[in-house]
Amino acid sequence: MLRHGLLQLLKESMSVACVYEVDNGNDVMDIVRTHHLDIVILDISLPGKDGMIVLAELKEEFPHIPVLMLSIQPESQYAARAFRLGAAGCVNKAVAPEELVRAVRQIANGENYINDVTSSVLLDTLRRPDTSAPHRLLSEREHQVMLRIASGKTLTEIGNELCLSVKTVSTYRSRLLEKMNLQNNSQLTHYVYKNRLMAL
Repeated sequence: MLRHGLLQLLKESMSVACVYEVDNGNDVMDIVRTHHLDIVILDISLPGKDGMIVLAELKEEFPHIPVLMLSIQPESQYAARAFRLGAAGCVNKAVAPEELVRAVRQIANGENYINDVTSSVLLDTLRRPDTSAPHRLLSEREHQVMLRIASGKTLTEIGNELCLSVKTVSTYRSRLLEKMNLQNNSQLTHYVYKNRLMAL
């Protein structure tokens, strides 16, 4: 419903020639490879493959295509990571339609879109030394595994979501625990919620 509402909003507010839509993270790259796109609007929470992983893959293969990230999560939980991976802007799904249209227009014109909330998040990130937060040492895959472990998912469930073998997920788990100097999933879950890396 959200996707269809966004589609209608863009058609009514902008001169849009073609809009392609997918409902699965695994299908995004097929669309990008098949069609000439001016902008990609990418949800972080996608079935099949996480939006952050899709973002990293997309920017590696098509660095010139600007990407606007959407999420129901607060910007504090994902904006810095998204911009590090190459996003041109981040918008919460709860924003007014006018802001969403403004973000799309700005990004389509070759600019980045940073609202007041995102700007504050990025400034706070820059002011804090990297060594102050162990989770900053994690790779994107390790970060995704960390959040899924904290949400209570099993290694098998995580593997299915990220299209990885259970053995590979277990390896990522071992690496991230070592990097963060943690001993088990309980300590990891406590760290995630204490540092507000995931909504309660």
